[in-house]
Amino acid sequence: MSRLERIVRRVVGALLVVLAACSSAPPPPEWQSNAKAALDRAAAAYLGGDTRVADAEFDLARRELARTGRADLVAMAELTRCAVRVASLDVGPCEGFEKLRPDATPAERAYADFLASRVQAGDVALLPEHHRPLAAGGLGGDAATSALRSIDDPLARLVAAGVLFQDGRASLSTIELAVDTASVQGWRRPLLAWLGVQLALAEKAGDSAGAEHLRRRRALVQDAR
Repeated sequence: MSRLERIVRRVVGALLVVLAACSSAPPPPEWQSNAKAALDRAAAAYLGGDTRVADAEFDLARRELARTGRADLVAMAELTRCAVRVASLDVGPCEGFEKLRPDATPAERAYADFLASRVQAGDVALLPEHHRPLAAGGLGGDAATSALRSIDDPLARLVAAGVLFQDGRASLSTIELAVDTASVQGWRRPLLAWLGVQLALAEKAGDSAGAEHLRRRRALVQDAR
């Protein structure tokens, strides 16, 4: 399993875990534990809707990783930042990663392209296994939703849903699954974003009752801040 796959599958928690660690092993270097803790806090804060804390913690993690002089580690932190944004439909250039692209690994470059819905067919094998069908098969509709349901990690599922949405392949069932996933986790930011998509669709369809229900639900989430 690639280092990048562990990031996505374990919601950045395994990014800096020392491989094959045991009770007799020496403690990891300070930068590793500091960066891991900061990334954990950054992702949680962003998904919870606290941009200020998220930015501060991501910057801290980046500084700790930069101490190693390894662009690939810093690139993975930037990919984590972009992944949580895609999960929340905050779509835009992954500028922090693009500055590091020349020194990133092929798997990192492929994942960045996946997040931007432009991964090349020849790079699909470099993606996390659970994302490959969505990238390789051009899935949409019920097939895409089924593939999403098979992804156990909730953040990885939301990231994939965000990619489908960017690509115009997110069906009503895909959007509903994204809403449910964010709701179960209590992630305010992606929940508000996906509810907003549902609301827009309900209004477009002339579903007044459904739209009003969604407005009340969004207001409830907003009041929880």
